[in-house]
Formats: sequence, C-alpha cells, structure tokens
Amino acid sequence: MSAHPLVYELNTRCWLYELAQPAGKPSTLAEIPNDQFAYWQRLGFTHIWLMGVWSCGPPLANAASHAHAALPDFRPEDAVPSPYAVTAYDAAASLGGPGGLRVFRKRLREHGLKLILDFVPNHTSMAHPWTREHPEFYVRSPGPAPGCFKSGTTWLAHGKDPYFPPWTDTAQLDYRNSATREAMISELFEAAAECDGLRCDMAMLLLNDVFARTWKDFPSPHVTPKQEFWSDAVAAVRRKFPECLLLAEAYWDVEDRLLNLGFDFVYDKRVYDHLVARNPSSLATHLRSKPVSFLARSCHFLENHDEPRIASLLNPAEHRAASLLILALPGMRLLHEGQLSGATVRASVHLRRRRREAVNVQIQEWYDALLRAIKESLVGRGEFKVLLDTPEAIFAIRWEKDASRFDLVIVNATSRPSELMFQPGDGAWRVTDLLPRQSAPRIFEGTISFDLPGHAACLLRFERVNQDFDGAGGGTRTHTAF
Repeated sequence: MSAHPLVYELNTRCWLYELAQPAGKPSTLAEIPNDQFAYWQRLGFTHIWLMGVWSCGPPLANAASHAHAALPDFRPEDAVPSPYAVTAYDAAASLGGPGGLRVFRKRLREHGLKLILDFVPNHTSMAHPWTREHPEFYVRSPGPAPGCFKSGTTWLAHGKDPYFPPWTDTAQLDYRNSATREAMISELFEAAAECDGLRCDMAMLLLNDVFARTWKDFPSPHVTPKQEFWSDAVAAVRRKFPECLLLAEAYWDVEDRLLNLGFDFVYDKRVYDHLVARNPSSLATHLRSKPVSFLARSCHFLENHDEPRIASLLNPAEHRAASLLILALPGMRLLHEGQLSGATVRASVHLRRRRREAVNVQIQEWYDALLRAIKESLVGRGEFKVLLDTPEAIFAIRWEKDASRFDLVIVNATSRPSELMFQPGDGAWRVTDLLPRQSAPRIFEGTISFDLPGHAACLLRFERVNQDFDGAGGGTRTHTAF
C-alpha cells in the first residue's frame, strides 16, 4: 500500500452517463475506454474511488424539489437513489453489476491502479431486506415519532447526523445490539472483497459515546458492548483482507481516536476549512500542533462530493496555491472529478447527470502541469519535513531523498508579496524548477532568498553539485547556491 496515496474520486453514475452519450447507448464499468485508465496513470494517481456503485433503494420522492439548482433542465428520469442508501453490497445492475465491477478492477490493476469503494456503516436504505426481516437491527420507536417510518408493524428511525435533519431514505442501524454489529462486519467483508480500499462513511457516528448521545431519546433493549465497533471490525478486516486500505470520514476532533482503532487514514477537514476561510495563520497553527505521524495518516482535499466546488470558492491564483499545498502534505491526497477542469457547480448525488460546464483552460493546464511535476518529484516518495520557521502565511515543505537531493514546495497563502530566505545546507546546489517559475532565487553567503508574489506556488529541486554550474536546459532554470 502506498504510504501517501493519490486518490481520484469519480461520481460513478454521472461519469458513466457522460461516457455513454457519444455512443448513444448505456455504458457500464466493463466498457470503459482504455484512454481513461491511461489518463489516470499518466497523472500519477494510485487509487480510483468509485463513489456510488452499490445497489440502492428508490430515489427520493422529492428529488425534483432540490435538483434544479444543480441541473436546470432536470427530467424525472434523472432522479436516482442516494448512493448512501444501500440495499446490498453488490454493484448496481445499471452500472454493469458485480461482473462489470470486477472487470473494471482488473483493468485498474493492469495500469498499476487500485480501487476504493464506499462502506456505509451508520444506516441502510429503507428498502433493505433487514427492515422487514430483522427490525431488531435498527433503532426503533414504540410508535409514531419525528424522524421515524413504519416498516411492517414496527416504527424505525431514519439515519441521521445529530446536527442535521434525518436522511429520509435511510434506516438507522442500532449499534447497541451486538447482532447488528456482527451483521455489519459480514457486510464489511462483502464490500472489502470487491476492492482494494474502503472509505467508511461518517465513521465517527458509530463511536459508543457519540452513538449514545445521538440516540439517547430512543432506548434500546440491548446493552451496548464495551468494545468499540471499529476495534472489532478493523481487526476482522485485517485478518481476512490484510491489504485493504481503510479511510474514515470523520469530524468533531475524534480523528485520533479512529486512527487508534486501526484506520489507515482519516479526514483532516481542518486543513480544508482554514484554506477556504483564507485563514493561513490558523492553518499554520493546526499543522504545527499535529505530529508528522498524524499528518501522514490524514486525508487532505479541496473538494469532494459533499463540499462545494473549490473553483466556486477560490479565485484561480488561490486555487493554484491551495492545490499545491494539499498535494505536498503527507498522507492521502484526494482530488475530485471536475476539480481538474475548474467545474463550479456541485453535482447532486441524487442525480444521474450534472450540469454541463465549459472547461476552465487555465485551471486544467495548471493541474496537468502540477500533477506531472508531482509525479516526477520526491513529494509523497521521500522523507517529509515541514519547515514552520517561515514568515506568516508562507508554507515551506521539504521532501528529501538523501543528504544530496531534496524537493522544496513553497506556497504563499495570501495575496501579499513576501520573501523567504532558505539555507539548503553546506556546499553548492543546483536548483531546478519543476513548475513554471514564479520566483527567481537570489544567492548570498550560503542563503537562497525568494521574492514571492501573492499566492506563489513553487516546486523546486535541490541537488548538491561538486562544481560551479550556471545554465539552463530542457525548459528549466538552474542556479548554483554557493
């Protein structure tokens, strides 16, 4: 497993719908053109996350009411079930079924790529067979109550996050019941057998104390096991699928707890929040407060299917700087389909298609250059060091191969010009730009000084040389430090 995966999230149903349009017939996961795999490989991705492959319940009854902002020409047939209202961990027939998914995974492997899928532990679809056959697996109400629905003769609760209204197409599983836990570990095995990694949706909701607070008004006849569900579940997966990557979606400062329960990676949304809020000092404080061991097991992103499009929040210069910073941090780096072309409209997970948007050529060219440079660099491959003794809002991140070679990422997180002074070490050094030059270094008495324009985003290679060198070639500039 890659220590610093580079993941590309696809909205599977929208993506397949768009691939099918030129041919005028449905496209499945078994029929993906080879150039798609070659494109992901060329850009250096290690994993493809197919969001929304499982069999799900019916579409929301009111899908049209919230669809028009995302899709002005909405038609009734555009409504699809939420990918997070799962009825079975089998690939949906409309996507090619289990056979199509296995063909897709095989072709990923042929291109050196791995597959990530979702696991939704907190709830199932209202249409899941368990709601009729095993109502005891769910949070129940003695009668009608807000946020509940009737299944047969039993009132079951809809799934929810305690800070938001219930998800009205779901049924809430009861983790106070040990039988529910055993059944969900079996479901986890079903999902893990089809992929190389699982992104565990809203993983923090299953922590014993979080669950108890969320459902305190719905008493259970069961006694909550003392052991955390994730402790048992992760250990079970490790025994059966030792190479399976486990990513926890998590918030509320419980990230360390989930890592201690065995997850490989966990969301670090604080980085995203500070970048979107244009608050580099808080970001620096956050990064400074976390040990490298935490950063190296965090998932960093600028957007995903839950968040607004980053091109709708940051201008192109801010976007460039933020994207380099996200990719330069250790841990899992996550990019989202549409992000690389500058899309601005967030697609609804309840729709099979999304609004057509013109490609932002400036953003597209930036990501193409950035990902090519990252692929050729030591970022994610060498030893990671954050240089925090920099001027406010300047982030300097170093990835080192050995004492004679390292790559340096420099990001100015504000619009104000600034200066960074840096001492690479004893001896003479050759400096090579891996991205288009945004700062010309000045060399004086063992120190390299950079004048950084606002939102500068630099990726530089430093190589120790044994003799003076000053020249340029191959489209890059080189400089002797001393």
